[in-house]
Formats: sequence, C-alpha cells, structure tokens
Amino acid sequence: MEQRSYGKTGMKVSVLGFGGSEIGTGISKPEVDRLLGSAIEAGLNVIDTAECYGDSEELIGQVLGPKREEVYLFTKCGHASGFDQPDWDPVMLSKSIDRSLRRLNTEYVDMIHLHSCSEEVLREGSVIEVLKRAKEAGKTRFIGYSGDHKDALYAVQTGVFDSLETSVNIADQEAIELTIPEARKRGMGVTAKRPLANVAWTYDTLEETAYPFVYWNRLRDLNYGFLGESNEEVIAKALGFTLSVPGVDTAIVGTKKPNRWQENADLLRERLLAKEDYEIIRERWIEVASDDWTGRT
Repeated sequence: MEQRSYGKTGMKVSVLGFGGSEIGTGISKPEVDRLLGSAIEAGLNVIDTAECYGDSEELIGQVLGPKREEVYLFTKCGHASGFDQPDWDPVMLSKSIDRSLRRLNTEYVDMIHLHSCSEEVLREGSVIEVLKRAKEAGKTRFIGYSGDHKDALYAVQTGVFDSLETSVNIADQEAIELTIPEARKRGMGVTAKRPLANVAWTYDTLEETAYPFVYWNRLRDLNYGFLGESNEEVIAKALGFTLSVPGVDTAIVGTKKPNRWQENADLLRERLLAKEDYEIIRERWIEVASDDWTGRT
C-alpha cells in the first residue's frame, strides 16, 4: 500500500488507516484480532482510536502484542469518559492519557490528539500544557489536534501541534480551503476522518437524529452523478477524492469486516481518481455548498 510522509514527524504512514471507533462496542477480542491482523496484512500501519470509543483502546491493546512496533498508534483525549472531573479538566486529561497507555498496553503512543477541543478551551492553555508535558515525558512522540471548522483553524495557527485530524470527504470539504493548507504550511501531518462520508449515500431515508443525516442531506443536494453507480464504484471515487486532496496523508476508515481493508486497498490501486473527476467533485461543492456546510465535528 502507498505510504506518504506525515509532515515534519518523519513517519511514513499508509494512505489508509484503521479507525477504532466501530470496534468500541459489541465486538469480541477474537474479532478485533482478525480485524487488526487483516488490516496490517493489507499494508495499513496507522491505528487511530480514542478515550471515548468504548472498549476500543483496551481491545487494541489486548490483541496488538508484538505487532505494536509495526504500526503507528494514535489516540485522542479530552472527554472525561469515566472520570469524575469534567471534560478538558487538566487533572482528568493527565489521568486519561495514562489510562490510554494502560489500555493500549504500551509505554508510549505515536500521537495524542486533543479530541474536538473548542477554541475557548485552547486559548486558556492548560490542555495544551498537559499534552506538552506528556510529550516531554515520552508518553507520546507527537501531539495533535482532532476537530473541524474555526476551532481547528485556531489550533493549527497556534503552531504547537504536529498533526491535524479533520473531516474531509465528498460531503464535507470546508477543510480543503480553511485548515489543511494552513496545516501544511506549518509542516503538520494531516489525517482525514470520515473519508467515506459515513457511506450516507447507501440510505434511502434517514431520521434527522441519525448520525449520517447531515451528510445524507448534503449529498441529496450535491447529487453527484457517480452516486448512481455500484457501491464499489462510489466507494472507490469517494476514497479516491479524499486521498487526492492536496495535503492529506492518510484516511482513517472504520469497519467490522476483516476483508474490507484489502478490498479498499485494491479499489484504490485499480481505480485511481482521475484529475478531472476530482475537479468535478470540487466544482460541484463550490457551486452547491451553503455557508453553514461547515466541517462536521
């Protein structure tokens, strides 16, 4: 699988990464073992999880074992998720980082992202100091910010982060102009989350409270011609679009299907997105997107 340089970190990351959110609930250790094994076999070397993804960190830690040194391990912090203190409390944040290391069964992670932290909290400064201390103590090699819209722009402009993780897909393109160019100017690695727009095109109808609704609603207005093609073709074009965005290094995909990693890798290898197809998607977004179509946190 193709690898790209992850900004100034020196890491060479696979263009597809393992998203840990979907394994947080309702999945067994043997299933996670198969998922991770198939991902690494397909050439993925980035594992992305978080403190609030249920049992995700713990399951990854239980099955990774000797493969730990074969991958880059990313996690996130900020949400209390079981601690008595509120979100973003510096004491809680420090405890959460230590808990993540215990759960992941590792002495260090390669990246800790602040998890959708607001500009207001960032400006106060204490959360950034906690991450800096974790880096100085060797608990993480690098620190980053995961989030969107103007909060992400402020985080990038602080100049303290090594990485930006942000939403980029056919239904979410604000970051292409707002934050990713700024991140690249500062030598930050860029991870695309939700690269398949929560496969929102696969639903005939959705309630407004449903998680993929925002993207589903946008796609109805965008009405890309390729959405009428086979699901395999749509996935190929959606992934190809995200990975064609200038500055994107890796795209995090979550699944519970062990064969999905190789299928996605094959799709990218066999159906690279043509430049004209990328430009058509961008032009359609610019034509249709309204001001409130901001990056989805």
